[in-house]
Amino acid sequence: MPEDTATAPKRLSRRTFLLGGSAGFALLAGGGATWALDRFVVDHVEVSDASAYEAAAGVESVDTSNAQGTFTDTTYSSQYCTITISTVVTGSGDSTVTYYVADVVLTDATVLRSAFADDEFGTNIVEDTSAIAADNDAVFAINGDYYGFRDTGIVIRNGVAYRDAGARDGLAFYRDGSVRVYDETATDADTLIAAGVWNTLSFGPAIVEAGAVVQGIEDVEVDTNVGNHSIQGDQPRTAIGVIDANHLVLVVVDGRSEGYSEGVSLPELAAIFTGLGAVTAYNIDGGGSSTMVFHGALVNDPLGKGQERGTSDILYIGG
Repeated sequence: MPEDTATAPKRLSRRTFLLGGSAGFALLAGGGATWALDRFVVDHVEVSDASAYEAAAGVESVDTSNAQGTFTDTTYSSQYCTITISTVVTGSGDSTVTYYVADVVLTDATVLRSAFADDEFGTNIVEDTSAIAADNDAVFAINGDYYGFRDTGIVIRNGVAYRDAGARDGLAFYRDGSVRVYDETATDADTLIAAGVWNTLSFGPAIVEAGAVVQGIEDVEVDTNVGNHSIQGDQPRTAIGVIDANHLVLVVVDGRSEGYSEGVSLPELAAIFTGLGAVTAYNIDGGGSSTMVFHGALVNDPLGKGQERGTSDILYIGG
């Protein structure tokens, strides 16, 4: 999973870490330095002001800026949604797993929005989840699918199409509150928007379908490009589950932190969601990107270091 940070001056040094190791040295030694820098480091901005781009599209959604919300340490409630945050710790010693569950009930599906790092759409553009959340007055946020690490997938955000290059199984959030796994290669962005799709995520795999753990997920590779071949083993994770229309559970699992949380495999992640009553669940970007923010504060502890890693996008609820 990609390694990135929040601000432009730091991107080169941190993102170069992705090319560190034998694969990176081979690329540089083989004369591939220019390609590697362009592919993994240099920002490629396609839409420089996503907020204005979406406003120009005239897509209607709920305006939560007037929310009269109330907070406790673990809950938020307004006329638009209720959010309940739970911490779960299982196991002991080196087998300890710590994860965080956000139970989210919406009054309207468009309350759950997406935002891009630096309000720009493209590749290699990153910002910490908490910073993107603050920029958008979010009361709650998680990292997104890291769309900016690849140039494939269908990317629909807040009812607007940004990319139409189907490549894998995606997750579609509909305006009626339903959420479905779909085959990107069997449709296109315009068709999805016409059918009422509000947001899409392109990562995967789907880990729960029809209330059961999907078989074979332990063998899935999300991408085959440098630095992101496999998502197997015990890892930090972020995933989204569906209990019912407008009722979601969003889970962030910490990992790679001895004695605090070792992370989980995909089958173990799926079991968390079936235990929560999810009928559908979908894995998104994890590793050091796995982040949950609530009421302006970092909920989890990415990699046990108390600091975030930049990502290209978030899912959030404003207030």
